[in-house]
Order: sequence, then C-alpha cells, then structure tokens
Amino acid sequence: MKLSVTQENLNKALSAVSRVASSKTPLPVLNNILLRTDNNRLIVAATNLEIAIVQHIGAKVTTNGAVTVPARLMTEFISNLPKANVELSSEHARLSIVSGNFSSTINGVEAEEFPEIPTITDPTTVSVPTDVFKRAVSQTVIAASSDSTRPILTGIYIHSFEGNLYFVGTDGYRLSERKIGPTDKTVNAVVPATTMSEALRVIPDGLDTVDIQFDESQAYFKLGDVEVTSRLIDGAFPDYRKLIPEQTEITVDIEKSELNRIVKVASLFARESGGSITLKADEAAKKLVINSVASQLGENTSEGDAKVTGDGHVTLNSRYVLEALGTIDADSILFGFSGRLSAVVLRSTAKDRDYQHIVMPLKS
Repeated sequence: MKLSVTQENLNKALSAVSRVASSKTPLPVLNNILLRTDNNRLIVAATNLEIAIVQHIGAKVTTNGAVTVPARLMTEFISNLPKANVELSSEHARLSIVSGNFSSTINGVEAEEFPEIPTITDPTTVSVPTDVFKRAVSQTVIAASSDSTRPILTGIYIHSFEGNLYFVGTDGYRLSERKIGPTDKTVNAVVPATTMSEALRVIPDGLDTVDIQFDESQAYFKLGDVEVTSRLIDGAFPDYRKLIPEQTEITVDIEKSELNRIVKVASLFARESGGSITLKADEAAKKLVINSVASQLGENTSEGDAKVTGDGHVTLNSRYVLEALGTIDADSILFGFSGRLSAVVLRSTAKDRDYQHIVMPLKS
C-alpha cells in the first residue's frame, strides 16, 4: 500500500473511529485500526465486534493495499503532526509514515486478521433530519440504563407507532420519549445507547439528513462519509406507554430557569439522602415549594412563583429532575403529577407531546 493524504483529514478520521477500538479483548487485532485503499479513497475503520465505525477520506493512491496498526499510537502520532501531506506505505504489516521532518514505522497486524465489517441485508430505511436526530439522541440517552443485568434498558428503542417514528430511553426510574415524525415504515429495534452516542459524536458538519437502516440483528447509520454499524439488543422493550399519564390532577407551569435554580439549591441539602427532594404544589399561594433535608448539615426550603392547578406533593431524585430540565427546549416547564406515588411528567406545554420526560417518584 502506498498513498498520500492530508494530516487534517487523516486525523479527523482516526479521531472518529479510534474510540471503538477495544483494549479489553482476547483478540489483539481489535486494538488496531484498519487502513485500506478503496479506489482514490482511504478507508479508516475500527470495531469491537459490537459496533464498527468506518470513515472514507480522499487520498492519492499509488499502490492498493491494507494494514492494521495500533489505534492509540496511530491516533496520537498523527494528531501531533503538522498540517501537511502525510505519506503512508506498508509492507509485511509494517506501516511507514513520512510527513515533513517526521518519519516513523509502526508495527501492525496483517489486514486479513481484521474482522469483516458487517453489512446490512434487506434493510428497512428511515431518514431523520440531522438537527432532529441530534436533539432526539441527546434527549433519550440520558434516561437509558447502564446496568448490564438488564441489557434491554441499556438501549434506545427506535420504533414506529400509529404512523410516527419514536426514540425512547428508560432505566426503570425515568423515561424519555421523543417523537421524530411521520413514517410509513415499520420499525422495532433497540440500539445500544453507546452506539447512539457514538453516532452523534461523529456526525460531520453540514450534514442535512441521517439515514438509518435496520435488519433483524443490526442497525446502520449513514452519516456522510462516516458509517456506523451496530448490533441490536435482543429482547422485547417494556410496554412503556402505560407509564405515561394522559392527564394529571396537579399541574405546575413554571419558568425553566426558576425551576432549575430552586432544584439545584435543594439538591445541595439532598446529598445524604440520595438526592431526595420533595416538591409541593400550592395552588392558593401560586408557588412550587421544594424541601430537602440533610441530617448533618441542615435543611432547605426553596420556592418559585408558578401557575398552579391543584395541591399535592411528590418526592423525586434531584439529579433526574435537573437532567430532564436540560433536555427540554423551552423557557417554561409544565410539571404534572396526580399524587405522591404517581409518575411526574415534564413537558414544554400541555399540548406538546413531541417530547416528554417521565420521572418516577421516590417512596420515602
């Protein structure tokens, strides 16, 4: 293999793919990045057998070929080179790199040992505007679980329902649902949340649309010159819709900045109790009052002006509330519940069902 690429393009591609190269594996080749020529392009790829990321970059190819080299060393070395052309050549699994006054040789592994990048067969394809995709992923991955004992909850549920496409994440304590928009396709897939985060990370600037393909076992994201392929999580996602109240007896319409402030203050006194804060709706006073207690430090009462319908209180995890507020694009928040043991719904308005965040109450 012999070719020339720009340092900037190669560095960008290595940064995009190298994070999925796995150091915790019995297969040493998975520590490596694959470099392979493809006509007048260079393919840069990495995989950990669960997710694969491939990026195509322009190159001046003199001789076709392929090699794999250690991901970390290659990425760090190229990132420290000046912005100039980089000459790459390989022979017998050794990669020579020349750029300006720099010249190095990296010992690699034959490309034949690198796992084949998976392909999608007979796919179902949906297209999502890039700005919608970015926001939907950010809004749902925070609610996905990191508990490997319940694998199905570590994914984002991408599915069609009544003619619309949805992204959903839940860890059993909170739930985040984002309606993407109309679709005529039937989709029912659970994609690892880590895959969704990686796809979000590598989206190139100026991309208008994200194309997603599904088959029975895999998802494929076409992101301009970057491709992300991932296994799907086996199993049935919980019937989450029964957790979302259609109506709530108590509603609090409050400025987002105000709610964020008083929850943050209350959380300072809630560290000893696992973040537990109690929110009380007071219709007569037109206030939302938040209490938190730290047995060693003291206690706090914070309140904010609000439009309140009904009286009641509920105890929540303050971190879940703060993270939910960070996902809602609005100046005011509609906060609804029906009692101290009922699910709490956070939306921008009562009529806005494109995005809703559910937080389950604490029973203390």
